[in-house]
Amino acid sequence: MTSIMTNASAMTALQSLQATNKALESTQSRISTGYRVASAADNAAYWSIATTMRSDNKALSTVQDALGLGAAKVDTAYTGMNSAIEVVDEIKKKLVAAREGGVDKAKIQAEISTLQEQLKSNAAAASFSGENWLAVKSDDGNYSATKEIVSSFTRSASSVSVGTIDIDLSSVVLFDAAVNTATGGIGILDAHYTGAVTGTPPTIGGVREADQSTPGTGAFTVTTLDIGALTNSAFDIAKIDSFIIGVDDTITRMTNAASDLGAAKKRVDLQKDFVKNLMDTIERGIGNLVDADMNQESTRLQALQVQQQLGIQALSIANSSAQGVLSLFRS
Repeated sequence: MTSIMTNASAMTALQSLQATNKALESTQSRISTGYRVASAADNAAYWSIATTMRSDNKALSTVQDALGLGAAKVDTAYTGMNSAIEVVDEIKKKLVAAREGGVDKAKIQAEISTLQEQLKSNAAAASFSGENWLAVKSDDGNYSATKEIVSSFTRSASSVSVGTIDIDLSSVVLFDAAVNTATGGIGILDAHYTGAVTGTPPTIGGVREADQSTPGTGAFTVTTLDIGALTNSAFDIAKIDSFIIGVDDTITRMTNAASDLGAAKKRVDLQKDFVKNLMDTIERGIGNLVDADMNQESTRLQALQVQQQLGIQALSIANSSAQGVLSLFRS
């Protein structure tokens, strides 16, 4: 049946053209934004996952910054510790020189005193962002023997958590401003206790020292490293030997502390690399979910443009077919 009231062909052509225009609009949006899923309306599940993972990546970016800050603090402490080891090495050399008869022990003591002050200066200067791990005050209410470096952000099925790398300062601190002259402090260079020269020597006044018991002469207690008034007597030489043993023990402890800091620095560096790679992996995963394939979209755009032109032509033909009815009424 031919009707001038209802043009079925035109209706079909119009619906086809509208569908083509809608697909073309979607393709143009993907090309302009670069996203296959740009909003929840495109794909609610994928959009939700991508939004959550983007948020997690921002948190990981902050973790990366925290690791960089932590690495700088460890580096600063490590540098200060290495410098302190060099100074204590010099003190050890001076003590060995004092062991030789005929040297001016008062002048050697003056040099040692200068080196001891240098030790304190190095420790006090080893500060980064207001934190000093070598010179502390253990009676400060804010002091903690464990320092935490934020190292990870983890999401589980039901919760999120922040991980840390813990660094124990109990074996790293050089000086404790709250040192008690009777019991000592927590620092490597200011512990104070009594021990035989063959045992673990104590520390006081900037280097480790030892108590000495000499048969036949009685016991004496070393409370400060001072060789200025010592002579070449067997008793005084034994004191110098005690100092040398103590300083050598200090170097061992400081070397161990430097090794601990080096291991911590290595772990922080490894974690930094891991977080960076993890962020890249998450970014790629998000891209696989929501990014548009530009090669595919370009091909689809060209095809839809042709379909649009054909649809317009088909609608024009369908609309013009009604004009043929007029020929039936011509005389």
